[in-house]
Amino acid sequence: MTPKHITDFISIADIPRDVLWDWLRMAKALKEEWQAGGNKPILKGKILGMVFQKPSLRTRVSFDVGMRHLGGEALYLSPQEIRLGERETVADAAAVLSGYVHGIMARVFAHSDILQLAEHATVPVINGLSDFNHPCQAFCDMFTLYEHWHWQDLAGRRLVFVGDGNNVARSLVFAGSKMGMRVTVCTPPGYEIEDAVIERARAFASESGGEVVVSHDPRKAVRGADVIYTDVWASMGQEAEAEQRRRVFRPYQVNRDLVEASGNPNVLVMHCLPAHRGEEITDEVIDGPHSIVFRQAHNRLHGQKAILVALLG
Repeated sequence: MTPKHITDFISIADIPRDVLWDWLRMAKALKEEWQAGGNKPILKGKILGMVFQKPSLRTRVSFDVGMRHLGGEALYLSPQEIRLGERETVADAAAVLSGYVHGIMARVFAHSDILQLAEHATVPVINGLSDFNHPCQAFCDMFTLYEHWHWQDLAGRRLVFVGDGNNVARSLVFAGSKMGMRVTVCTPPGYEIEDAVIERARAFASESGGEVVVSHDPRKAVRGADVIYTDVWASMGQEAEAEQRRRVFRPYQVNRDLVEASGNPNVLVMHCLPAHRGEEITDEVIDGPHSIVFRQAHNRLHGQKAILVALLG
């Protein structure tokens, strides 16, 4: 059961470790139920309002299908329909939506918009992505690893993120450190995660027995890794920097040589998608035997169902 004081999912950093484990076990039960051919209508009569400023494949479909599996409904609100913060204030939109739906999932550019939604809504708010973090992705990634390692504890496993210190990297360092993992974030100089984020994650690691390391050397960083994780070099909104970033990040490509540099024949490769194949990751790796990328994408459905049940059920 989720403690009553947890009403929103804005950042993994805000969710206690024992609650995250409850949610992971709930995701396991929900997936096993789905695999057995049944879905209990736990959220029958509930409606999730889905607010999008950014386009989406996995976030939109997984939340929509997840609500259907749980007996509820999802309402898609496109960027053109709401124009959050432009046509009307975020606070007003939150107040209005709270009278129509039982929960709000928002995928936005500015993290401040998510914070305002949570402040002014009277229903649960789920961060489907912001420029600061991507907690749903990271939680579902933890579920994928939990499943892959046969429902064993994640503590002590080495997770190495190679690439830009972006929203996905921030959420992964929070999630991994909470779970007791040994997390390394390897970026080019100047593209690191902020010191405040790293220090907060290290505080979590000190409680869980984990570790957080910052690196600029990809071959050294991946040595002994259990997981190598990457993401695009230029996110939405950074298109003007794309060419410069390609030059800077080229040595950080996840290719066969980097995977072999781990020295682990069972190392896993993850990517949150969409991927720019041939840039941050090669076809040979993303389609190869170490990749669990598409299983990872599919598990967005099951992990987020647990979040929906926890907050809306």
